[in-house]
Amino acid sequence: MGDMDEAPALTAKQRQSRATQERLLAAGFDEFQGHGLAGARVDRIAAKAGANKRLIYVYFGDKERLFDEVIVRNVAAMLDTVPFDADDLVGYAERLMDYLEDRPELTRLFSWRNLERTDVSEAELVSYRNKVTQIARAQDGGRLDAAMPAVHVLAYVLGLVGAWTIASPALHQVAGPDGLRDLRRRSLREAVRRLLTAPPP
Repeated sequence: MGDMDEAPALTAKQRQSRATQERLLAAGFDEFQGHGLAGARVDRIAAKAGANKRLIYVYFGDKERLFDEVIVRNVAAMLDTVPFDADDLVGYAERLMDYLEDRPELTRLFSWRNLERTDVSEAELVSYRNKVTQIARAQDGGRLDAAMPAVHVLAYVLGLVGAWTIASPALHQVAGPDGLRDLRRRSLREAVRRLLTAPPP
């Protein structure tokens, strides 16, 4: 490889700028998952990041676009960490439940987004469309029951995953301590398996 193929080294100022942006994104995540977009305050974000709040506007434009960037980054991280396989929707559901249960603050962040924002990111649209396409191909190939539209299959699988991740604290208390997580996982596997099983003729 020649020198022209190598990315130019960052200057000290560029490294400092990137580090500040990362701190603002991390502080924004904490603030947004706790207070939502409307309740979040840029002065608290800046204070937690150890930065001047003016830099939020310099780097991101405004609070709304900082929120959007936080969402996009966390969606991307989830997509990278939890691979989708239309031929193993039971395994996908289990992996996704584990990912979200290990990160309850992420579920809160996404809940705020769904309540306060109607626009969607291109990354999410592409991800959902790809998943629906994979499910439809599995149905066309006879590997999945085709009684429901592919997009409905995906919605119900995600709904089963969310049954516990967004359940009320009261329901969790009725269910018992966190030691029952293995039972929730087994129940999820069985629920998804039954969802995907074709009824007898």
